[in-house]
This record gives sequence, structure tokens and C-alpha cells, in this order.
Amino acid sequence: MADAKTLGNPQAGGGVAGGLGSLLGNRADIAIAAAVVAVVMMLVIPLPTPLLDALMAMNLVLALLILLIVLYTKKATDFSSFPTVLLVSTVFGLALNVSSTRLILRDGGKFNGQMVNAFSSFVVGSRDTKGLVVGFVIFIVLIAVQAVVITKGATRIAEVAARFTLDALPGKQMAIEAEFNSGAITEEESIARKNGLQREVDFYGAMDGSSKFISGNVKVGILITAVNILGGIIVGTVINGEPVSWAVGTYIRFAIGDGLLSQFPALLVSTATGIIVTRSVSEGTFGEDVSSQFSRDARIYWIGAAVLLIFALIPGFPWYVLVPLAALLGTLAFRLGRKKQRDFAAAMSKSAEAAKPKEDAEMSPVVPLDPLSLELGYGLIPLVDRDKGAELLERVQRIRRESALDLGLVIPRIRIIDNMRLEPSEYCLKIKGVDVGRGKIRMGYFMCINPGGIKEDIPGEKTRDPAFGLPALWVSADNRDQAERAGYTVVDPPSIIATHLTEIIKHHAAEILGRQETSGILDALKKDYPAVVEEAQKHLSLGEIQKVIQNLLKEQVSIRNMTAILEALADYGPATKDAQFLTEKARQALGRQLCLQYADGEKVLRVLTIDPGLEQKIIDSKVETVSGVISALDPPVQSGWIKALSRAAAAVQEQGWLPVVLCSEAARFLVKQSTFRELPELAVLSVPEIVSEITVEAVGEIKIESAV
Repeated sequence: MADAKTLGNPQAGGGVAGGLGSLLGNRADIAIAAAVVAVVMMLVIPLPTPLLDALMAMNLVLALLILLIVLYTKKATDFSSFPTVLLVSTVFGLALNVSSTRLILRDGGKFNGQMVNAFSSFVVGSRDTKGLVVGFVIFIVLIAVQAVVITKGATRIAEVAARFTLDALPGKQMAIEAEFNSGAITEEESIARKNGLQREVDFYGAMDGSSKFISGNVKVGILITAVNILGGIIVGTVINGEPVSWAVGTYIRFAIGDGLLSQFPALLVSTATGIIVTRSVSEGTFGEDVSSQFSRDARIYWIGAAVLLIFALIPGFPWYVLVPLAALLGTLAFRLGRKKQRDFAAAMSKSAEAAKPKEDAEMSPVVPLDPLSLELGYGLIPLVDRDKGAELLERVQRIRRESALDLGLVIPRIRIIDNMRLEPSEYCLKIKGVDVGRGKIRMGYFMCINPGGIKEDIPGEKTRDPAFGLPALWVSADNRDQAERAGYTVVDPPSIIATHLTEIIKHHAAEILGRQETSGILDALKKDYPAVVEEAQKHLSLGEIQKVIQNLLKEQVSIRNMTAILEALADYGPATKDAQFLTEKARQALGRQLCLQYADGEKVLRVLTIDPGLEQKIIDSKVETVSGVISALDPPVQSGWIKALSRAAAAVQEQGWLPVVLCSEAARFLVKQSTFRELPELAVLSVPEIVSEITVEAVGEIKIESAV
């Protein structure tokens, strides 16, 4: 029964297949390792003649296979093992050359290597002087072609390709980051492209060194051929006592055959090396590239046919060769022209078909919106143009990273698009398709903001900072240095948009956080803190947890310490589902973080307190609504409360301190809610949020005299 289950279990079958694949892979590794060791040992151990013939035939086939693989490879990095294969094949060919030299010198005229004899007979032909000279000249020409043309060119191309690939790596990586940041590609695509770039750099770096193997192989081949000739003549005449003429003819013949047999595979491999390093920008196989690129225009073949016909009319030229070639080119040009017309007609027909309204086409019931988008007028497109630096793309990426560190919220990818309905110098920030901020940029100018106290006037056009609404000036690049010396804060166009975007994210972080984002946060946290997440979700729904986190983000409280937030929710979730109450408990769990956020370097927290009577009025104004608890002070009291608070906050700011209001836990949310519209940046803390190591110093009391 167990056997039947095993046979019927797909996982078991997968395990058997995986084990078989692993076994075959191990066998391949063992075979390759044994072959490499054997190749190295061939340099020392003598080989019998039949085995030498078989290995020489294998060397020819291996070189041919390498060339064919290169021709049918679309990208150079697809044949990433080529540098190592190049080394092994070079050592293999040299080992065979050394082995054949040993046998030739040992056996002399009795050497019966069939592969060497076949090559020498094919090239040299007869054993007379003419055959030897012709064979030797062919061998020298072959060596020269390989050394001077193919090997030298491939080596140079590999060197240049390695250097330029390495130099271009940072720019390409930045381009990938920019595309990922703009939402054009996913994170998985970004990682895959970066890995591909690294493989490309490693490949061309390895090719820069391995191409030297070919040039070294040519030099050693020439040396071995010279040794075969000189050593053979010496062995034949001095040791074996053979006639000089017979020894010269025999050993030169063997040397030519052996040299050609070793250099011909090396020629194939060096050709493959040149091809693979010259196809860095190819998108298809060598045959596909040639076929598509040589068939783009029929006019070149018509011109070629006409030139051949002109040559055929000149006396002395072989018209019987040129006329058929001209006819062949004319036929090819005619067919290419017809094919181009058919392709054009098909494309037009397809375009017309696509332009027809499709009555049966169904629209998606959901039209998705970008969580966060930046729309630019066409005059601002240079800010995201990669050819001009794409400064804004880098800033946006940095903003996403800084927002994740400051708020603990990973901002979705910000989609940057051009909008022709905007003015050329205008930009617009949107959250889920709704406009939340916009501004205008003067390209080539700088925005100068007066930080306060500067009375020196500089020439420029008055404007307002779009992020904070401060008065500012547009100044030209010529007046930039003057503005900086005067003490103005000078900001370039990318920084203006980046600062505005940062403020938008801070003030609208709660809107960016949806249920899907909340679920993603909990899922990521569950990997390391499963108990905390499960207990919090046991008592509170996803929406209730989301409301608490949104309340924290509304007051710009970082949620990086999600563990402490969820532990507080798990503690108080069984008792109540009130979002305001749970928010206060979460804030108290983050008490040290909140105090350090507003305290100075000496851990002194300077606060404004509220008159007890006024604080009680605020607590008594509490009203329960469908949306939650709100403060409903009488209009005169509300107006006086805001004026008194504004005066106290301004006095604190004049002393260089951040205005912070300290009140009771019951009043904290109501104080913040009643001042959010007029003073959105005001920090409000409750007494339970103050930790023991913080020193609290009261710098003022908020009081409405007429309301007491």
C-alpha cells in the first residue's frame, strides 16, 4: 500500500526526478573534472597513436561546436562559460600538439598518425620541394591571419568592451533605479536587470583575460612547429642516420600537418571569440541579425546589380561571372521590394482593424488609480530626462527611503507622468487621483527664501514657496551667489518639488495607508513576531488596526516600532474597540520615542500647559459622533482658545523652541482635534506619555481671561 501511495504521489515523483537530475548533474561534474585533469596530464604522459588520432578528431569537433554555439547564441552572457571553455580547449589543443611532437621525434619516418598524415598529404601533396614550399607558405599565411587579424582584433575588442562595460555600470544601475522608482518596472524586474548587468561585467572582464589564451596559443604553435622541424632534422640525421634530404622532407611534412591540425581548431575558436565579443548590442542570433539587417532595403541590391553590369561591359572583365551575379542581386532586390510592400499593407490593415471601435469589447469594472503620482508640465520634463541627469528621479527615490525611516511607512512607488493639460512650468501632486498640491517652477532659475531677519533686497520675481507658503523670489543663476551671501535659502527646481513632495507625504501619510498596505505591514511583521500580530488580530479587525495607525500618522508619529503598537492594541483590544482610546494607549507605548522627538539634546522638554478651567471646558465639550469623538466648544470660547494658543506658541517659537502642549490624557485628543485646522503642526502630549528620563520645563500657560 505504501508503494502505491508513493507511486501516485506527485511529490514523490518530483523527488525521484530531482534525484535523477542531481545524479546526472553529479556525473557530468565528475566527467568534466576527470577530462580537465586528463588534459593536463597529457602534457607529460605519452599517448598511443590511435588515441592521439581520436583526440585530435575530438578537438576539431569541439572547436566546431564552440563556433556554432556562439553563432546561435542571442546574448553574449548566455554563453557565460565561454571564457573557461576557451581556456580548457586551448590547453587541450596544446596537449595534443605536445603529444604529437613527442611521437614524431620518437618514431621519425615510422610515425603513423593518420590525422597528421591526412592533413599533411592534403596540404603538401607530393613530397617534392614544390609541395613542401607550398604547404609551408600556406601554414605561414594561416598563422599570420590568425595572429595579426583575428586574435589581435578579438583581444582589443574584449579589452575595450570590458573597460566600457565597467565604466557604464553605475549609470546603468542608476537608470534601473530610476525606472523602479518611477513605477515603470517592478522590484523583481529591477533585481533581475541588476543581476544581468553584473553578469555582463563579469563576462567581459573574464573575456579580457581569456582572449590572451588565443594569442599565446598562436605563439606556442609557431614554436612547436619550429621545434618539430629542427628537432626532427637533428634526430633524423644525427641519431637515426637518415639522409639529409629525406629527413628534411619527412619532418617538414609532419611539422606542417601537425601545425595545421593544431592551429585550425584554434582558428575556429579565435573566430568564435571575435564574434562573441563583437555582438554586445545584438538582440538575436547571428543568423537572425544578418537576415534582418541585410534585408531592410532593396535599393542597395539594385545598385549592386547595376555596378556589376557596368563592370561586365568593360573589356577584360569576366562577363560570364558578373552578369549572373547581377541577375541574382536583381532578383533578390525585386523579392525584397515585394516583401516590403506586403508587410506595409499588412501593417496598415492591422492598424485600421485596431482603430475600428470594438462593440463587444468590455471595459474593466475597476479603473485603477495610482496611490501617489507626480504630474509634470512639458516644460519640466528635463528634470526626469535621463540624458540630462534625471535629478528629480534620484530625489524621489531618496524621499521614499527617508519617509520609510522617518514615518515607518513604505511609500508606494511614485508614478511620474507628463500632463499636457498643465501649464508648461506647472506640476501637480495627486493621491489616488485627487489633487493635493501643485506649484510652478521656472527652469533655469533658483528660489530664494528669506529665513527671517534679512533686509537686503536682491533682484528677482516675487513668488511663494509651494511647500510652506513662505514669500520667496525667483532669481537667475547670475544672482545666486549674491543671494547666498545675503543669507537667503537658495533652492534649485528639483529640490523645490522634492521638498513639496516630502511635506505632502508627511501630512497625507494617513491617506496613503489603506487596508491593503496595513495588511502588508502585518504580513511582513508576522514573519518575525507572529505571536504579537496574531494576538492583536484576534481582538481587532484589520480596519480597526488601520484606524489606530492612521491616527498616529495624522500627528506625524513614526510607526516603525510596530511591535510596541501592536502589543498595546493586544493589551487593550479585549476591553474596547474605541479607536481614540486605543490610539492614546499606542502613543503611551511610544512615549520615549515621542519625548525624544520633541526634547532637546539634553533631554529637556519645554511645554505649554493649559489653564485647568479651560482644560475642563475642553473635556466637557466632548461630543460623540458617528465618525468619532470631537470637541464642540462654543464659538467665542473656541476663538479665544485658538488666539491664546497662537500667542503662546509664537512666544515659544521666538525663543527658538518647538511649541509643545502638555495636558491630561482625557484632554489630549480633544486639544489636538480642536486645533488641527488652525495649527496643524502643533504637538500635543499627555502626561502618561512622558517618560522618567525626560525633564519637563513649563514655559507658559494658555489661559482665556474672559472665559474663566
